[in-house]
Amino acid sequence: MALAMDKAALMAFLESDFPQAKDDFVVEEVAEGRLTMRLKVTDAHLRPGGTVSGPSMFALADVGIYLAILAMIGPKALAVTTNASLDFMRKPAAGKDMLCEVRVLKLGRVLAVCDALLYSEGQAEPVARANMTYSLPK
Repeated sequence: MALAMDKAALMAFLESDFPQAKDDFVVEEVAEGRLTMRLKVTDAHLRPGGTVSGPSMFALADVGIYLAILAMIGPKALAVTTNASLDFMRKPAAGKDMLCEVRVLKLGRVLAVCDALLYSEGQAEPVARANMTYSLPK
């Protein structure tokens, strides 16, 4: 299946349809069934102790998975999360951007299932793992 949206189209979609997120996230790379996204970490994303907060990591996984699905099906804004699981595995590096590597595991007519690994920039081991299911608009 060919990509329905490339990196530029995904970033334009964020700008037009999801402007509250456009300044925090950057699509680094997109390919069939895969996407890498960056969270540009600022003080607003930090918890006490200076590490990236859980809600910020959840947002990175959710937006990354959302855009990976849209890359495959096109700009259908009403694709929505129906299930989410996030495992925090290690402490993120202080003050470093975060990267999310998404894999689309199943893209059906009604549901999409994806996995994501979240990394602190420069660290080899993931700091979190997410699994999400999305309901797709008809």
